[in-house]
Amino acid sequence: MGLRLRDRLVVVVGGGRVAHRRVAGLLEARARVTVVSPEVTPAVESLAAAGRITWLRRPYRSGDLDGAWYAIAATDDPGANAAVAEEAERARIFCARADDRAASSVWTPAIGRQGDLVIGVHGGGDPQRAIGVRDAIITGLTDGTVGDRAARHVAGGSVVLVGGGPGDPGLITVRGRQALAHADVVVADHLGPQALLASLPPEVEVIDASKLPRGRSMAQERINELLVTHARAGRRVVRLKGGDPFVFGRGMEELQACAAAGIPVEVVPGITSAVAVPALAGIPVTHRGLTHEFVVVSGHLPPGHPDSLVDWPALGRLRGTVVVLMGVDTAPAIAATLVEHGRAPGTPVAVISDGSTPTQRTVRTTLAELPRTLPDSGIRPPAVWVVGEVAGLLPQP
Repeated sequence: MGLRLRDRLVVVVGGGRVAHRRVAGLLEARARVTVVSPEVTPAVESLAAAGRITWLRRPYRSGDLDGAWYAIAATDDPGANAAVAEEAERARIFCARADDRAASSVWTPAIGRQGDLVIGVHGGGDPQRAIGVRDAIITGLTDGTVGDRAARHVAGGSVVLVGGGPGDPGLITVRGRQALAHADVVVADHLGPQALLASLPPEVEVIDASKLPRGRSMAQERINELLVTHARAGRRVVRLKGGDPFVFGRGMEELQACAAAGIPVEVVPGITSAVAVPALAGIPVTHRGLTHEFVVVSGHLPPGHPDSLVDWPALGRLRGTVVVLMGVDTAPAIAATLVEHGRAPGTPVAVISDGSTPTQRTVRTTLAELPRTLPDSGIRPPAVWVVGEVAGLLPQP
């Protein structure tokens, strides 16, 4: 049995960690939540300050359950919990006691959600067992090892633009994994998490849409055409990209092409390599007392190129962090321009190649030495390089 709690009053007595978890689930169910407790966790307090819950800042008293559909007794006082349960029993209100499962009129399952699918697992009195089974089911639904046939056969085609993150398959978002698990066609870039393609069912069509640096590539117009054609044929199409689809990923062009064709499109953001790859190398793009800004820039076109939209002189005058993507071949020209317009030649630079993969490596240098460091170190794309004082930070021993 499931309780439909949307817009219905639920009273939570207690404000500690257990109450906090219960409140989060109740808000997801869109219940009207009142918390009764002299003190609450900072997270619960912030919910009250934002008007998302009502907080009665006092101990429980008889009558607090008036009008409630469901009650949760989650204080650290067994006597108070018993009083809440007794009032609920008299008023015929379902009540869960966090400290005494046997005294509860309702047992709370371990809940998981996958889109509009809700999974509830009872563990026979063992909450950890229930959590383990729930997590296994959610993982299976996410990676496709547990089938959801009804979800796979939705009438009409659609396109999901998925940011796959920096490359490690473990760094794609949960929603991205869900979209892949339900795909009929995957149009994939070479910078997306390739390992995930091997786990797709054999009936899923995988189309290689790689764009190699200054090499072989599929035209963007052809990619747009594939997305529209397959979606019009009633297929679920996933466009799998590296990083985030809207950070130098031409995702907006693909969204516009699908929208013009009347194709439903969902955008699943990804972890951009501009932040993730430096982080994996232990390099923050901001640091308290050191920099309050960072800029992400495409180095595909060098300074002075007639098609470049980058104000390189302005970047040279910045004090903060500059993160350069797609800028291995153009690095000497970029470094020289930054120095020419104000950056010190000794400014630290960190170059991270093959970020998030087993072959990731980091090379540290300076702006003045960067043109010599790259060839000497054998750095090739894909690589991200970071300019600024943060590139000189090292973990404390």
